[in-house]
Amino acid sequence: MDIYDKINELYDKRRQAELGGGDKRIEKQHAKGKMTARERIDYLLDDGSFVELNTFIEHRETDFSMNNGSTPSGDGVVTGFGKINGKPVYLFAQDFTVYGGALGEMHGKKIAAVMDLAAKNGIPFIGLNDSGGARIQEGVSSLDGYGHVFYRNSIYSGVIPQISVIMGPSAGGAVYSPAITDFVIMVEKTSQMFITGPKVIETVTGEKISSEDLGGAHIHNSKSGNAHIKASTEEEALDAVRNLLSYLPNNYQDKVEKLESNEKEPIRPELTDIVPFDATRPYDVKKVINEVVDEGSFFEIHKDFAKNIVVGFARIDGEVVGLVCNQPKYLAGGLDIDSSDKASRFIRFCDSFNIPIITFEDVTGFFPGVKQEHGGIIRHGAKILYAYSEATVPKITVITRKAYGGAYVALNSKSIGADLVYAWPNAEIAVMGPDGAANIIYAKEIAESDNPEATRQEKIDTYREKFANPYIAASLGMVDDVIDPRETRLKLMQALEMLRNKQESRPNKKHGNIPL
Repeated sequence: MDIYDKINELYDKRRQAELGGGDKRIEKQHAKGKMTARERIDYLLDDGSFVELNTFIEHRETDFSMNNGSTPSGDGVVTGFGKINGKPVYLFAQDFTVYGGALGEMHGKKIAAVMDLAAKNGIPFIGLNDSGGARIQEGVSSLDGYGHVFYRNSIYSGVIPQISVIMGPSAGGAVYSPAITDFVIMVEKTSQMFITGPKVIETVTGEKISSEDLGGAHIHNSKSGNAHIKASTEEEALDAVRNLLSYLPNNYQDKVEKLESNEKEPIRPELTDIVPFDATRPYDVKKVINEVVDEGSFFEIHKDFAKNIVVGFARIDGEVVGLVCNQPKYLAGGLDIDSSDKASRFIRFCDSFNIPIITFEDVTGFFPGVKQEHGGIIRHGAKILYAYSEATVPKITVITRKAYGGAYVALNSKSIGADLVYAWPNAEIAVMGPDGAANIIYAKEIAESDNPEATRQEKIDTYREKFANPYIAASLGMVDDVIDPRETRLKLMQALEMLRNKQESRPNKKHGNIPL
């Protein structure tokens, strides 16, 4: 045997590893409408850019017929690095054709090793998840493998962006790694996440439910909030990863590159027509967003969850920003438990990775009700205050109409660290709305009046004129400027340029204790 025989042996072993579980299992994967691990990597990464690592790792288990000589190399996961639109990434893709993608000791070791490389090099990390959970045959060793992955997800949080794509089942311990990462993308009808599956739930509680209704993409994108983006196909999910990465830096020390913008006209007359002057009439804040940001640049996150607040990335004059916006179309844009969690998480991500935060505020307050109070709206609402207060990136607020009570304070007011606060001339900034305030302050006069309704309306108008306008707040330095709505994009462009080199520190400490 000479060197060429050894080289041929190498390629034979590599081809065997690339087959994963073999042709029959690959056919089953395709029959479910799913790509294989390597096909997903080929689709996601730039052509020819993938470099595989630890191709020949194998498990060490000898029981349960796992040493029968037919074990493929790689141990059910493909790891390595490559590029997406020229940008470097590290990643893993679980191979469902090998032991159902179940995680064992060496499987976990492979993922941990590539995560360490990503962190050392300050490069985003992507996980393509397709796994039945812990490999039962390996017992506690498989749980230990999960622990090593969870630890790195946690320790590298805020160091490098971490993106999880759920492309099949993700059960038991397999769900915790995606839950710690920054963004979770799911595929409709083929991906599910749950800690205990339908059969276990039926056995323990008697409840009958399908896998899709328990933990499908729709459930986690609209009800639980565990997922951020929903895709109808695997290709669409991977396209979302490529798009998302274009808004993110490589790591916490970098900033996203500013692009050239072709939009020359910053004045947007349409804004005065989109937002009704009547503060009680709803409108779609996404129309405001699309007028202010670069055309086609808005990338919404958590689109189907807590719709009373809208969050996402966009570019303004080529610069990436994070947007947090009340949505008057839903619950009048009020803040409830879910929207508080949604906004807080997004704010903290933006701050972790040097992305300026712009807030469009039109809020009546925190949502009232026994269910909200007993569910912990105090604790959840406090997360928004905490997230804005600790953030040191440029923070700009635009008050378009209402800004009442504690919600006004929470949504990036000057008192909790906003760099700039703009208000439109029709903005109402007060402890509460004029209607409620008049009923309390002037209750006796209204009750004793010969025409209570006319008196009530008179007092509402008086309160609005004296207290619920932007000029009172501006006179006290709580609003930096009252602006023409049509100039909103221009003012934001100027503000972003002015704040580009902002530096701000916080007291030295181990870490804060956000009210989780």
